[in-house]
Amino acid sequence: MAERGDAAQSGQAGPGQVRAIARALAVLRALAASNGGLTLSETAEETGLAPSTAHRILTTLESERFVRYDSTLGLWQVGVAAFSVGGAFARNREVVSLARPFLRRLSELSGETANIYVESGGEVVCMAQMESRHTMRAITQVGGRVRMHWSAAGKVLLATMEDAEIRRILDRQGMPRATPRTITSPEAMMREIAAIRRSGFARDDEEYAEGLRCIAAPVFDENGRAVAAVSVSGPTQRITRERIPALESSLGELAAMITREYGGTAPRGWQQRSGRDPAALL
Repeated sequence: MAERGDAAQSGQAGPGQVRAIARALAVLRALAASNGGLTLSETAEETGLAPSTAHRILTTLESERFVRYDSTLGLWQVGVAAFSVGGAFARNREVVSLARPFLRRLSELSGETANIYVESGGEVVCMAQMESRHTMRAITQVGGRVRMHWSAAGKVLLATMEDAEIRRILDRQGMPRATPRTITSPEAMMREIAAIRRSGFARDDEEYAEGLRCIAAPVFDENGRAVAAVSVSGPTQRITRERIPALESSLGELAAMITREYGGTAPRGWQQRSGRDPAALL
């Protein structure tokens, strides 16, 4: 049952909100969260509304096809119009565009280059980047492709996959060396993957380019599937080992914020942060 004091979840309006709209949205959320629909009394109980008020809202939403009534089961259910509205969001959401303001904030807070990568053909592609204000900047530019085992972004995306898929990618792409610190054996990579899964972060410690460090965390969709990785990168003299824990905390919060904004959720067991403002962490 919704708490009556929680305007975000109940039918009560918060400051500046229109009460009728807040109540209607609370009803839609309750129906969407149910397993197959709710009776009138269940709807009223879940939203904290009087049954008469819940009924008026339901019949109004029904007239606009946002809900439907199954007379056989006696249940109110989400209607086709709600699906159409949700479908418009699904068509228009685009994780790279959505992530840009978050990348800008990460770059401003850290003073380093912030990036977002997606997996493509067993490699990662840099899709957007907010460059550091410092003279020494990132090596990979927007549109650049990097082998997954070389990069923090690639490794963190590998860590979200099944072990068999990881091994298929490593076998197909090979594991050539980029620097003396590059991981070049599947066995060593699987040990690295296990550590990434425990922490929720991946590090590239001069494994792609000497003198460069990178930290990455994944962004998930509504099915808990990783759709991208956000990262922060810079030279080792600025991204020192002592600074890494604070950068990881900030990056983790930002990745969780992007996941939430995208409508996603981390899979069970993945160590993703709460999604609070990272400014206080740096």
